[in-house]
Amino acid sequence: MKVAIIQFGGTNCDLDVLHVLKDVVGVDAETVWYKQEKLTGFDGVIIPGGFSYGDYLRAGAIAARTPIMDSVTKLAAEGKPVLGICNGFQVLTEARLLEGALTTNEYPKFRCHCTNIRVETVNTPFTSRFRKGELLSMPIAHMEGKFYTDEEILSELDENDQVVFRYVDENGGVTDASNPNGSLENIAGIVSTSRNILGLMPHPERASELIIGSEDGLRIFESMADYISENF
Repeated sequence: MKVAIIQFGGTNCDLDVLHVLKDVVGVDAETVWYKQEKLTGFDGVIIPGGFSYGDYLRAGAIAARTPIMDSVTKLAAEGKPVLGICNGFQVLTEARLLEGALTTNEYPKFRCHCTNIRVETVNTPFTSRFRKGELLSMPIAHMEGKFYTDEEILSELDENDQVVFRYVDENGGVTDASNPNGSLENIAGIVSTSRNILGLMPHPERASELIIGSEDGLRIFESMADYISENF
């Protein structure tokens, strides 16, 4: 089992993800510079957070149009898991591997703090170790994290069980106050129709060890490893 962690100019969470995969989960992982066009030998991909290309044009827009994303698309078509975290989520929407868009926060400032999120489905390669309805604590760090799409797509996401995480209060309630960026329906993460591509704005790699405050995000990586082990 081997997981690729894609690096673009401006990526800054790559080494955090590498540490969690290799030193905490125990999975073979490697950072891959965006100019390396092929992903031969990899069983999964993570596009980590950061500010690829300084968020010029739109967050994730330039990274989504680099040649390595063609290889990410091909790997996903094979059923292998692709995880986009924060800027990675933005890249996946710009590459049209996920629906919707991430736009400027409703209050147009950078937000960096812990949030409560609720697990909406366990029917993905990334949430098999969770319980439906489980409450998690993970930090966010973004200015363009407001999930937006049209009413038709939003309805399809709900009907197809594609909403994976929602921002909630400490009691699990979906409220305006618990929504840090104005995302429609408090959406914090979604999965593709094929269910093997996940994008989320909170940072699970920053919540994978108790020494830094929470290990609620660890099971995302463990679930991903389970899926690879069982299928590839």
